[in-house]
Amino acid sequence: MPTTTTKAAGLDWPLMKDNILREDLDAVCRLLQQDDPILTQGKNVRAFEEEWSRWLGVQYSVFVNSGSSANLVTLAALKELHGAGGEVIVPSITWVSDISSVLHAGFEPMFVDIDPRTLGMDNTEVMRKITPHTRAVFLTHVLGYNGLSQPLLDELKAKKIPLIEDVCESHGATFGGRRLGSIGWASNFSFYYAHHMSTIEGGMVCTDDPDLYEAVRMLRAHGMVREMDCNGRKWDFADEYPDLNPDFIFAFPAYNVRSTEINAVIGRSQLKRLDDGNRRRSENLALFLRHLDPDLYRTDFATEGSSNYAFTLVLKEPDEALRDRVMKVLRANGVEFRRGTAGGGNQLRQPYLRKLLGPDAWKACPQADHVHFFGFYIGNYPTLDRDRILRLCELLSGLAAGRGF
Repeated sequence: MPTTTTKAAGLDWPLMKDNILREDLDAVCRLLQQDDPILTQGKNVRAFEEEWSRWLGVQYSVFVNSGSSANLVTLAALKELHGAGGEVIVPSITWVSDISSVLHAGFEPMFVDIDPRTLGMDNTEVMRKITPHTRAVFLTHVLGYNGLSQPLLDELKAKKIPLIEDVCESHGATFGGRRLGSIGWASNFSFYYAHHMSTIEGGMVCTDDPDLYEAVRMLRAHGMVREMDCNGRKWDFADEYPDLNPDFIFAFPAYNVRSTEINAVIGRSQLKRLDDGNRRRSENLALFLRHLDPDLYRTDFATEGSSNYAFTLVLKEPDEALRDRVMKVLRANGVEFRRGTAGGGNQLRQPYLRKLLGPDAWKACPQADHVHFFGFYIGNYPTLDRDRILRLCELLSGLAAGRGF
């Protein structure tokens, strides 16, 4: 039986709604009405990168065609700049591309269980997993919750280990007064339709490191040196390789993950209302958690600084009968959901990792496994009205001892 539905009557609650508005489409129309518009990567891509950097609080941003591509080029840059081989500490609950990018770059993923209050990596366990072979910590801020702590940041700084932040699900969330994605060596964002803002498809790599910035610019576009911003560095390559046309020097075996002017125009339009939308989402989440039955569901998530495009619904105890009643009431009322929360739950249960790590690797992450079977997320968008949230909480809280279903 499928785990989602939007066909049933009742609350009519999709995972995302109204995330691309008429004003965004009008901006695209204005672009297309120009005489001879350039639609591949151009001035709007550059403008979006600069506006995003100012909003986030970083020096550099590079727009790519998806959050997964942002993961891919960031890990490729880690390999090029910090050397091949070694371990990258990764979450057990995240999107598949975080792990696949580590594997594609030739690093060994070292998995960490979650903190139930953030759904992100248990920071204490991260610090225990650090070895002389650790090349980076790749931390996901899951579904809008901050996954960082000051002890972890201090430890990484002391050991000079790069932090890569996956902020694909947490646009606008903060830690210590700084926006997530402005703290690590690198950060990755996604602008998929179901996230805080959308460019249809799209992603961003952000950093304060000029070497990383130039490497990602090249990795985005075939490894071409001409993609660098620094003219001096371009001429250094030309001098080193005088037998090559300076316009066609390929520094890395790279990719083509560029985005387009259309995507960038939508992103520039959406960025103007991102903060207001996030404020409404935070109000929605607070209302949702406040009215859930705390005897049935976790309501103690670490919401300080959070920015959630989804409601996290996690059973307090493993209870298959209650889980099945939850799914039944959600389907009956037209509430779309995803079981397992981000990425479908415990990545260590997925076939690609079972082949690599064996069939029992998932047992090392029991907290992630609880969420895998007894956790859900439900859409949270700015136009979601208070009455529907309260009605859903009433239905869910009424499931105690089999009431309702």
